[in-house]
Amino acid sequence: MLPPLALVLGGAASGKSAYAEGLVRAASPARMYLATAEAYDDEMRAKIARHRDMRANDGWMTIEAPLDVAQALIAATPDQAILLDCATLWLSNHLLAESDVDAATTALIEALAACAAPVVVVSNEVGLSVVPDNALARRFQQAQGALNQRLAAEAGLVALVTAGLPLALKGTLPCAPKGTLS
Repeated sequence: MLPPLALVLGGAASGKSAYAEGLVRAASPARMYLATAEAYDDEMRAKIARHRDMRANDGWMTIEAPLDVAQALIAATPDQAILLDCATLWLSNHLLAESDVDAATTALIEALAACAAPVVVVSNEVGLSVVPDNALARRFQQAQGALNQRLAAEAGLVALVTAGLPLALKGTLPCAPKGTLS
């Protein structure tokens, strides 16, 4: 059983999304995938198309919301389980759009609190990397750390995934469904 909010952190290609998908898949047959990626090049377009196809054949309702996920969260019903993948791309989209990141983050936190369905948020842990060499990357790293801390403060479960293995940082890990870890 999922808490109202779970946060799954990890580095790039750590297995965090696969683990989060398994949590949502086990929680409800009514699954919503809030996708935040935007396609700026051919590689990303192909990746998004591949992920859309995988979800379409697995019973996911997909909502593409690169900036505004609040509407979908507020409209969710208690019988659903939601995967927000990922907060890192959502934050990047806001930075590139020159949005008020603090206001957007507050709106996201409020929408997560008001959501009737359990939500699993995937986010990258960028605090283990080196200090970036340019101002935008440093701003992103600081904003990502602040976003992760705010999400973690609200979450009933915070898991760090490394090499496909989850470690509970807060709360208790649900039993992983078969096939979620490879």
